[in-house]
Order: sequence, then structure tokens, then C-alpha cells
Amino acid sequence: MRAVVMDQLGGPEVLSVADVASPVRVNAEFLVKVVAAGVNPIDAKTRAGRGVSAAIDHFPAVLGNDFSGIVVEAPYEAHPYQPGTEVYGMTTVPRVGGTYAEYVAVSSLSLTRKPTTLSHVEAAAVPLAALTAWGMVVEVAKAHEGQRMLIHAASGGVGHFAVQFARYFGAHVIATGSTAKVAWLRELGANRTIDYTATRFEDEVGDLDVVIDLVGNVHDETGRRSLRTLRPGGLIVNAPTGSWPGFATEVAEAGLRGTTYKVAPDGATLAVISRLLQSGDVRVYVDRVFDLADAAAAHTAIEQGHTRGKIVLKVSDG
Repeated sequence: MRAVVMDQLGGPEVLSVADVASPVRVNAEFLVKVVAAGVNPIDAKTRAGRGVSAAIDHFPAVLGNDFSGIVVEAPYEAHPYQPGTEVYGMTTVPRVGGTYAEYVAVSSLSLTRKPTTLSHVEAAAVPLAALTAWGMVVEVAKAHEGQRMLIHAASGGVGHFAVQFARYFGAHVIATGSTAKVAWLRELGANRTIDYTATRFEDEVGDLDVVIDLVGNVHDETGRRSLRTLRPGGLIVNAPTGSWPGFATEVAEAGLRGTTYKVAPDGATLAVISRLLQSGDVRVYVDRVFDLADAAAAHTAIEQGHTRGKIVLKVSDG
């Protein structure tokens, strides 16, 4: 099968298209023909030698967590998702083969039916970002009416879902974004927006219940500055891998609650999110679509950090 591989860690130029062996489905796994694959910051970090690169045990390696595609082989004859069923979900790279490939073998617990209202390209933009946002906003922060929540990098892949989930469950949402994106964030449901290029957010808000930190200290000490916006005992949830090495210590010293968050493939939760997408209560936004052969350009784009919503690779025809 065709796949985007990397023979070593490095810049986007280490990515190239090659013919590799198709994955073999075992036990309760599906074999899925990948139509589209999401591109996430963790992919670029891993390629560059950060992220989850320490777990890569061989080269060439295939990246990619998100997929939307068509079942080729089901685990057993009576399974409700038989060959031809349109599904979407995520894998756990590099424990298993990535989705920048024509086929992927994936656990039956890690996928669900694709919403009929979404194309494969749109669906591939959902799993990792939406599951991350759901975990941070709904499961950890327990978004509810009356809660005041600040969401950083709100226009990105995870952020644009976080804004929508928080508003859906009744929270008062304050979203940070660049000048060009604040109007769009209001359309997504943010009650208030802060243009971080023009305003220091910590001078504008305070006494907050929750901060959803999708930046950390990699840019202008966003994470550390966020501690000043929380009420005593407030909660900060940080997601980007390696973005704030001293996170736990600094949060404790400030008298606040804090946790990092790591997403896991979860077809059952994704099915709940699917209903929100199907009903139109939540929307997914795809910024740019690249052909599989242009994966290096997709990585360059995501590393520039100005994506609105998600970047997706078109892998095959659906």
C-alpha cells in the first residue's frame, strides 16, 4: 500500500511516499481503507523527535492518529460494522501503524460510524481533537451553567471543539485568538473573545473557575500567566506534550488545582460526539486539505501555528 513514511527523525523533509506492507487485522480489529487522515501537532512533534518519538521502535515509521474510511474486514460475521460501513476514529501511534496510509488496522473499541452529515475529509478532522476537547472540558472540568472558563488557542483543532462543548453544557466561555479569528470564535459560541496580539488576557479577566490551556509556556509564558486569572482553588487543564515542564509545581505553589490531559481512542465517546455533529449542535472546521504526497507541506503548515480548525490529508477516493 502507499503510505507516508519517515526513515529518521527530523524536519518535514524526512516525510516521503513509499510502498509498504499492508497491516494485518487480528482478533477484534478492523481493517479499514483510509479515505482521509487528520494532521495534528503531536504528529509534527513526534516527527521532529519530541512528542511520542521515544516509543518508535523501528524505521520506516508511519505517523497519523485520525482516520475516516471504509471497513474492508470486520472482526466477525455478526459485527454491526460489516465491510462497506463508513467509520471513523483514531489509533495509538506509534504502538500501531499510523493513518497516513491507504489501510489501517484498528481496535473495535477505537472507532464508530461516521456521521452521515460529514464527508470523510470532515470526519477525519474530528477524533483526536474532539476527544481531547471533550476530555478536558466535559470529563475533567465538568462544564456546567454558571462556570467561567478561559480557553487558549481557541481557534485551533482542539480549541474550536472546546469552545463548542463548553457552551453546549452552559459554561460562560472566554476564548483567546488572533485578530483575524476573534469574530469566528464568537460564531462558534464564545461569550467573550480576547485578541492576544493586542491585549494581555490576564489584565482583562480574573476570578475564573477553569482554564483550558492548549499552549503552555511555549509562547509568551501563556500557561504561567494563566494562573493569575483563576480564583483560589480554580482548575487549569494543560494538554500540549512538553509545553510546561514545571506545571505541577507552579500550580501547587499558586494554591490552585491542575492536571495535564492525554487523550485515548474511545469509540463510545466518539459516538456521543457524533450525535452532536449529526444534529448540528457542534461543527468541525477544516482549514486546508493536502494530498497524501504533500504530507511534508501539511506538517510545515501546522508547525506555523496559525491553523483555524484542522488540517487533513486526502489519502484515497471514498
